[in-house]
Amino acid sequence: MVFEKLREIICEQLQVTEEEVTMESNLRDDFDADSLDFVDIVMSIEDEFSVEVPDEAIDDIKSVGDLVKFIEENM
Repeated sequence: MVFEKLREIICEQLQVTEEEVTMESNLRDDFDADSLDFVDIVMSIEDEFSVEVPDEAIDDIKSVGDLVKFIEENM
């Protein structure tokens, strides 16, 4: 459930296909996400999942799997 909704957000924000987004996908390396992209994704995550993503947590998030884990642990 979390992965599927997160994949939708990433596809919308980064203009990638669902097939490209896997748990192992690296947001920066695989999708060329910059800091503005990250801010947009984080804002969407906070709205969708009702979680707060602190700035220090963003530095530790590299992959889609990292995001899923963070969301599941903080919902």
